[in-house]
Amino acid sequence: MDQQPPGASGPRPPVDGPPVCYRHPDRETAVRCVRCDRPICPQCMVSASVGFQCPDCVRQGSGTGHGASVTQPRTLAGGVVAADPRLITKILLGINVAMFVAVSVNDALLDKLVLLGRANFYYGGPPEGIAEGQWYRLVTSMFLHQEVWHIAFNMLGLWWLGGPLEAVLGRVRYLALYLISGLAGGALTYWLAEPNQPSLGASGAIFGLLGATIVLMRRLNYDMRPVFMILALNLIITFNPWGGIAWQAHVGGLVAGVLIGIAMLHAPRERRDLVQFGACAAVLLATVLIVVTRTAALS
Repeated sequence: MDQQPPGASGPRPPVDGPPVCYRHPDRETAVRCVRCDRPICPQCMVSASVGFQCPDCVRQGSGTGHGASVTQPRTLAGGVVAADPRLITKILLGINVAMFVAVSVNDALLDKLVLLGRANFYYGGPPEGIAEGQWYRLVTSMFLHQEVWHIAFNMLGLWWLGGPLEAVLGRVRYLALYLISGLAGGALTYWLAEPNQPSLGASGAIFGLLGATIVLMRRLNYDMRPVFMILALNLIITFNPWGGIAWQAHVGGLVAGVLIGIAMLHAPRERRDLVQFGACAAVLLATVLIVVTRTAALS
C-alpha cells in the first residue's frame, strides 16, 4: 500500500466514508498529524506543542533538528510509545485469571485475601481484616473473582477499556491509573460497608478505566453518547434493587479514574509529569487517609 511520506504536500486522495488511521485501518478518527496531515488514532497520537503528530514524523526528528535516536515518540499523555500497547493489560488480565483458578482450586485462599473490615471467621477465632493490620487485602481483593460471570464481565471491560487507554497513557501512567482506582474503590468499600461484609473483584479498577475513558473521549471531541450509555447501564447494574454488588467500589473507582484521567490528559506540557504524578499521589493520599480513619474507628 502506497503511503504519503511525512511532510509531503498536495491534495489527499479521496476516500469513501470517515477517515481511518493510516497505521490502523480499522479505526476511524477525526484527528490528523499536524506535519503530514495523515489521520491518526489515539494510539498513534504523539503530543506536540500544537496539535498531534504521527510516530513517523516524530522519529524523523519532530522538527527539532535532532535525529530519531535523540527524540523518542511520546503518546498523547506523554508516555513512551510501546511496541505492544496492550502489554500491561494482558499482564493484569493474566493475574486476574490466575487468581480465579487458584481460588477455584483452593477455597481457603478466599478468606485470606478477600477485602474485609473486621470479623471473626469462626466462633471464638481471632478477628481478621484490614482493621487488624491485614492491609494487603486492599490489593489482593482487586484480583479476586469467585463467579464465572463476574470475572468474564470484568475482564471484557478490562480488555475493551484498558487496551486503548494503555496506548494513550503509556504503561507507567496506565498502571498507576488502574491500581490507584482499584485501591480507591476498596477504600470506599472499607469505609462505608459493614466491617463483616466481604468484598472482592476488579470492578473498582474497571470503573476507574471507564472514568478515564470518558475524559479521553471528551478530550478528543468524540461522540460522548456511547460512553454515557455504557456508564448509565453500569450505574443501573451497580444500584440494582437486588443488591449483591459493592456499589462503593464502583463509585470510588469511577471518581478516582475521572480525577486521574483529567490530570493525565489535560496537564500542561511544560509541567506534565508534576501534574500527572502529583494527582496520582493526591488521590492515593486521600485513599490512605480513608483507610487510616476507618481503621481507627474500628480498632
